Amino acid sequence: MSIRTNFRHTIAACYIGYITQAIINNFLPLLFITFNSTYNISLEKIGLLVSVNFFTQLLVDMIAAKAADKIGYRVLVVAAHVFAVIGLVSLSFLPDLLPDPYIGICFSVILYAIGGGLTEVLISPIVEACPTDGKSAAMSLLHSFYCWGSVLVVAGTTVFFSVFGIEMWRIAACFWAIIPLFNIFYFMLVPINRLTEEGEGMGVRQLLKSGIFRILAVFMLCAGASELAMSQWASAFAESGLNVSKTMGDLLGPCFFAVLMGASRIVHAKFGEGIGLEKYLSISALVCIASYIIAAFSPVPILSLIGCGICGFSVGEMWPGTFSLATEKCPKGGTTMFALLALAGDCGCGLGPTVVGFVSGALGDNLKLGIVSAVVFPLILFTGLALTGKKKA
Repeated sequence: MSIRTNFRHTIAACYIGYITQAIINNFLPLLFITFNSTYNISLEKIGLLVSVNFFTQLLVDMIAAKAADKIGYRVLVVAAHVFAVIGLVSLSFLPDLLPDPYIGICFSVILYAIGGGLTEVLISPIVEACPTDGKSAAMSLLHSFYCWGSVLVVAGTTVFFSVFGIEMWRIAACFWAIIPLFNIFYFMLVPINRLTEEGEGMGVRQLLKSGIFRILAVFMLCAGASELAMSQWASAFAESGLNVSKTMGDLLGPCFFAVLMGASRIVHAKFGEGIGLEKYLSISALVCIASYIIAAFSPVPILSLIGCGICGFSVGEMWPGTFSLATEKCPKGGTTMFALLALAGDCGCGLGPTVVGFVSGALGDNLKLGIVSAVVFPLILFTGLALTGKKKA
């Protein structure tokens, strides 16, 4: 079948889209110390780059909620990859071109974060609109590519720097831009369906008035918080608990977490169709609670690392599972629903690590107690699923 009529190509392009999202979110943090030493930028200002990326994507989520159905999926998803390419390439020269390197870095981050925000809003509804069976499995497999992309970026960049040297980071930025560059032309060719016909999808006000949507938004917030509260501290666990270098800490911590999170999504895609989504998410929430307790209180460092990995496995289905659940409960939600759920998830991504840091600081920089405080998020998710299940029964 032609590339213009075969929806397998559409799904493949969406897989690459999530790899692009992983590049956007994971490449820059690997350069923080390099920016500090090369451009003499303080660590406080460098830390703000994460917020710049996060809030730009958050803003784009809100704007795209209204724009996607009017402008069309193809135009915006191609634009998303254009912004990603420009942002990554500009990162290689703008800091040296402008009088203030930090301004150049910030401008580059904003450019590719626009692409990241659009990607997050558009990819899931594009896959959901494809005429395929097993939507829940397809969504799980789709989101697993973000995990594999994260592993690819961290491991690939680490190997690149080991072979060619950290001073070649500008070449690495351009190298990673090749992936979204290819996807620009891929998305120009593949067939793309609309999730709902123009005018049929629910608007923002309709969704916010819907009780079930508000519950789903809380689920998505808990999913983002449960994931990021652990993943942001995975490297610290590996470094402090196993007494390894920063490089090995990144590989053993975030990579281990991402591998098991991706494995979880593939397991659900292959074997999870026979289990109801609500039951699967409830089990995931319980396992997540247990993983936090193991990671925080295990007297054996290697068990803490295993607890971190179990957490990655447990949170793997929370985000895509909530998307699939939303499609079942709100079939007329349209792109606006996916955009608002992505917005709620991003809020959770910011809230989870913040709660861990706040609690840790309030209790004398006790990271273990900070980590265990994050069980509140999977606990809310489990309780919400249990209550809605009883109400439905």
